[in-house]
Amino acid sequence: MGMFTATRTQIATYLLCVCPFSIAFLVFLNSSVSFVVTDLIGREEGVGDAVGNLGFADELVALVACPLWGLLSDRIGVRTVCFIGYVIIGIALFLFVQAKTVYPELLLGRLFFSLGGAAASTMVTAILPTMSFVDESQSNGVHAEGQRRFNGHVQAPSMASEVTITPNNYRGDQPAGNDAGNQLREASTSDSPSKIAGFVGMATGCGALIALSIFLPLPARFQKAGAEPGPALQYSYYIVGAIAFVLAIVCLIGLHGLRSESKKGFRFLLQGGGMDSDNRSTRETASSTLGLLYHALLFGFTRKDIFIGYVGGFVARASSVGISLFVPLLVNAAFLSSGLCAPALTLGEPTGLPDIKRRCPRAYVVAAELTGASQLVALLCAPLFGYWSSRLSNKNIPLMFAAVAGIVGYPLFAKRFDPHDEDKAARGVAFLAVCLIGISQIGAIVCSLGILSSGVLKQQHDIDRRNTAPERNTPSVSDLREHTPLLGSIAGTQKSTIKMTELKGSIAGIYSFYGGAGILILTKAGGALFDKSTTAAPFYMMATFNAILLLATIAACFERPLIQ
Repeated sequence: MGMFTATRTQIATYLLCVCPFSIAFLVFLNSSVSFVVTDLIGREEGVGDAVGNLGFADELVALVACPLWGLLSDRIGVRTVCFIGYVIIGIALFLFVQAKTVYPELLLGRLFFSLGGAAASTMVTAILPTMSFVDESQSNGVHAEGQRRFNGHVQAPSMASEVTITPNNYRGDQPAGNDAGNQLREASTSDSPSKIAGFVGMATGCGALIALSIFLPLPARFQKAGAEPGPALQYSYYIVGAIAFVLAIVCLIGLHGLRSESKKGFRFLLQGGGMDSDNRSTRETASSTLGLLYHALLFGFTRKDIFIGYVGGFVARASSVGISLFVPLLVNAAFLSSGLCAPALTLGEPTGLPDIKRRCPRAYVVAAELTGASQLVALLCAPLFGYWSSRLSNKNIPLMFAAVAGIVGYPLFAKRFDPHDEDKAARGVAFLAVCLIGISQIGAIVCSLGILSSGVLKQQHDIDRRNTAPERNTPSVSDLREHTPLLGSIAGTQKSTIKMTELKGSIAGIYSFYGGAGILILTKAGGALFDKSTTAAPFYMMATFNAILLLATIAACFERPLIQ
């Protein structure tokens, strides 16, 4: 199975169920919530304000829920959290279309959905390390394979004998087979997550396509069959909710037996489940609920790879809003300011949320073409970024490329978009700009996931290697390059190092927390500046975010700590 250490069933469940549908349900709800407000509840005024408030509340809940779901997965396992998340999504979709008022009924339904969505999206990150998790027995097996491949007929010394070798001999005079084994193990813990992250990015992109091509057309199909708009919307939600229940069962069965998950379950919930029984210091320092999140957050300041992963997640999630929200908004505003759309009042439409599709069909078509081109390029580039990252020793380079694409693409689109079809050159530049934006988005997603997961697995490899040579004091260049503490010698470098493989759920939760923060900042600050300052403001904000990511990745390339 190449890069994977999980079974085929586990891989298929992850890539075909967890990754795409964690996005598909969210896209479906976000795209159809305005119709629930108008067609089911019958609200005609302040629709935009209601939808905006619901979305803002959703992100606030996700901001808190993502770290908590990640923390819970470290106790009960990622498989169980996936099951619970999809069950919550299914129930929420059924309840959502029963609401008679926006406040509090629809709001409570949206908050409940956000709990399930946070669980599903967080598990996309948390499960990734388990797909290529290499335990100690595997590590020894890879070591032995390295001996056979690179050392020919020379018999490898046992790890027990290596512990008794003097430090100088162990560092400089060990057989070439040891180096080969280490290289193979490092490859297995760094290359695999990067490759898998490419498939994850592609799967999540397919999730958006599933929502747009299968879920969203359901109400129109029911209406063609003779149903009224309200019931047609309800039937659609019931079908999508039923799919969520099916996925919950599939995840419960398909993710059974994941590596590193055997010591997790509800029976360990109050006992610090998932903690290595042999690592007493880990259990003592990370046994409390807040302690797990604290250490997951602290890793972002003590390890460069985790820091880059968190910042990349911030930019990646903000990019999704930049494409799905602000690109159509800028297109609509440009058409309106050019006098190419009919005023809303002449059509008797609500002023809070103009229906672009009816009010200005050309603006709707152009916005769909631009966002579609951006997402298509992102979908095609996802596996390319994964492959590229896996082939480079410095995995920050693809992320730098993605950041540069964002720095160029966002301002270019804001400056050069022209609503008039006659200006072919400007329209061509606009399409080039959204393609760069798509590259920036998928590069940030794939690379941040790959770097984060590689960091989690690489730390486990470093701990195992250090445990086999307790007298070794000189760190290798590769250890310093990507894994040197940002804050100097603190908890992350002490002898009783906390294993990140045991906190991967909490790390995934903090990763999602950073992403949610990116969405909130861009949505609220960018939206306010869009209305009061200039329509280009959100795009300049995104360019700034990408510039920060670029500077962070450049700084992480230095061998010395960023902060002494």
